[in-house]
Amino acid sequence: MPKVAITTDTNSGLTASLAKELGVYSIPMPFVIDGRLYYEGVDLTRRQFYDQLRLGKEVSTSQPALGHLAELWELLFAQGYEEIVYIPMSSGLSSSCNSAQALAEDYEGRVQVVDNHRISVTLRQSVVNAVDLAASGFDARAIKRQLQRDAYLCSIYICLDTLHYLKKGGRVTASGAAIGTVLNIKPVLTIQGDKLEAYAKVHGMRAGRRAMVEAIEKDLAGRFQQLYKENRLVLFIADSFVAPEGMDSWRQEVSEAFPNLELIEDHLTLSIGCHIGPGALGVAICQK
Repeated sequence: MPKVAITTDTNSGLTASLAKELGVYSIPMPFVIDGRLYYEGVDLTRRQFYDQLRLGKEVSTSQPALGHLAELWELLFAQGYEEIVYIPMSSGLSSSCNSAQALAEDYEGRVQVVDNHRISVTLRQSVVNAVDLAASGFDARAIKRQLQRDAYLCSIYICLDTLHYLKKGGRVTASGAAIGTVLNIKPVLTIQGDKLEAYAKVHGMRAGRRAMVEAIEKDLAGRFQQLYKENRLVLFIADSFVAPEGMDSWRQEVSEAFPNLELIEDHLTLSIGCHIGPGALGVAICQK
């Protein structure tokens, strides 16, 4: 069977230590803060990122430089890998996937770029699945085919603590944000493949948490019913820089609601954090 390298970027949320443990090669995501370029996990920590957001700095995402990507792929071929699978964030959320696909054309099929329509914790699960497939003898094309076939077997729900960053990004008007703040309205967003969309509006974070649990219950009774019966689902909870006690409470609530599901705790990736700010809680369900 071919020796296949699994590669991704930090939009998967994989820490350097976990990527190393899995044998995965990850490209750090670039961010521009007040005109200066930083790389996630290299010279930009999670705390520093959210500190800059709170200070009102202009923070935006960029895409991995194609030169860096080509350097990684060439290095892996030099190390004896015969094929490479690259799993970036969804093409619907960034142009990085399309750029990588164009670059991969120079490698005559040895590099397969997966448009997995995922980001953050669900993308992380895709990477884990790819590692398992490679270990089972799948070649790069077969891994790509499997991941793209299963791409939409996941859901993410996120309850925001503030409307400020949606207003800043133009998703909410200034007057709407002001009224929402006074009324303690918390938007619940969802990612179902290629878009970050509104799911519900509730009064307070407690109601937001309940809405997310109910959304997962609805998924289990509907589109994921068969996977649930077959014990082929994994549940994630995640946050954008929430205090430990907040995550402890969220973990307890979710684990009590879904005692039969494997539960993994992670962080929402910084690319999502750019748009929603700190203090958000999330839950995701995904095929394993």
